[in-house]
Amino acid sequence: PIDSRGYMASEDAIEMEGTVKEVFPGGTFRVVTDNDHEILAHLGGKMRKYRIRVLRGDRVIVAVSPYDLTRGRITYRQR
Repeated sequence: PIDSRGYMASEDAIEMEGTVKEVFPGGTFRVVTDNDHEILAHLGGKMRKYRIRVLRGDRVIVAVSPYDLTRGRITYRQR
């Protein structure tokens, strides 16, 4: 469900686990999921707020919209 502003609720996102393959400027990353799907992802708000660093090779959890499976938001970096 999309609200009146055109935003999707975060509960509707599909969570996938993967590895950061490439780091781009501006907080954008190329993530390869465990089932070899490439996603262009940006950092989620809390990760940006608390300045959590994400580097190449890190294992992350990506929230992907069911409408566009090629873009997502990194919500968690595993230790």
